[in-house]
Amino acid sequence: MGEARSEFKLKSPPGDSISSVKFGPSSAQFLLVSSWDCSVSLYDVQANTLRTKYTHDRPVLDVCFQDAVHSFSGGLDNTLKMYDFNSNTETVVGTHDNAIRAIEYSTEMNGILTGSWDTFVKMWDPRSSRCVGSYVQPDKVYTMSLCGEKFVVGTAGRKVYVWDMRNMGYVLQRRESSLKYQTRCIRCFPNKQGYVLSSIEGRVAVEYLDTGAETQRKKYAFKCHRLKEGGIEKIYPVNAISFHQGYNTFATGGSDGYVNIWDGFNKKRLCQFHRYPTSIVSLCFSQDGSVLAIGCSYLGEGENYPDAVSDVNVYIRYVTDQETKPK
Repeated sequence: MGEARSEFKLKSPPGDSISSVKFGPSSAQFLLVSSWDCSVSLYDVQANTLRTKYTHDRPVLDVCFQDAVHSFSGGLDNTLKMYDFNSNTETVVGTHDNAIRAIEYSTEMNGILTGSWDTFVKMWDPRSSRCVGSYVQPDKVYTMSLCGEKFVVGTAGRKVYVWDMRNMGYVLQRRESSLKYQTRCIRCFPNKQGYVLSSIEGRVAVEYLDTGAETQRKKYAFKCHRLKEGGIEKIYPVNAISFHQGYNTFATGGSDGYVNIWDGFNKKRLCQFHRYPTSIVSLCFSQDGSVLAIGCSYLGEGENYPDAVSDVNVYIRYVTDQETKPK
């Protein structure tokens, strides 16, 4: 019974795979969901209703809130859109030369960052809807995460760049992923000490921004999202990471259909949820850490999925301290 009370599915899910789920900046009530069906949906989680939907010309790959009433989104149409939920109006802010893969809003700088397959990160001023900077990365941008005034970019070729928004004249740190395979997701610790990086090959790395030898000795990587079936170990991509803002613990979601919660500092798994019907493609803790949104879609990894579309769902899970707090 406890399981049913603590978790439910959102009604009216998108019509194709989910690309991103993001909670609003101040409450666990509103959730943005972007999809390969070219839509961005705003859900009222508490009422379990779809409030608003707007579209792009091509699939949407990422979305974020600026504040409670404005969202930014981008994807395969190379276009950054701002949407005002109060007036139900959209503005085209600008474009990249290729798909926009990652979008973040920086409260510190009051700027929008977009990372693209055109190998650039651009910074936008939401007040004037103009590009205020364009910064070349080592390869196609796959993932990006904010760390206070700094941000971390993961690209193709396993490259990781760390930038400081207060001085974008040069790259603060040039790194390489400590994992052998393609980077899937990077998320920064809320305490701003470092970041967690996942790969397509069932591994997660915990990295620190301080380059001192003492701190660097603390970094490590571990295997996860691997299943033994019939004596054979199957290895799955780790697609999604989200941090609990209060406890600095984090959730990972994989193509094995599992969500795990980790205490990165003490190198411990705190819990694993039940198995979901399809791949976990995106995760987001609410700001207060009470709710975890879990975006599930079939990513084409297996052979036996005749009815892939019906497996597109967003699960809302009310999490407990027992699941998320370091022991």
